[in-house]
Amino acid sequence: MLNKIKKLYQKEDGAVTVDWVVLTAAVVALAGTAIASIQGASGSVGTGVETHLESIEID
Repeated sequence: MLNKIKKLYQKEDGAVTVDWVVLTAAVVALAGTAIASIQGASGSVGTGVETHLESIEID
């Protein structure tokens, strides 16, 4: 039984898959953080543009 456990720890068949899963999760988390920060900053700019456009009178 101990030999089977040692062989299991020595195998590296799924190591690449685990690396890709971790890397993909990190990229998704980073993208989500970037989108959240950009969305918050662009909201105030959008409000300013909206106010300016509403103040313009068109004849």
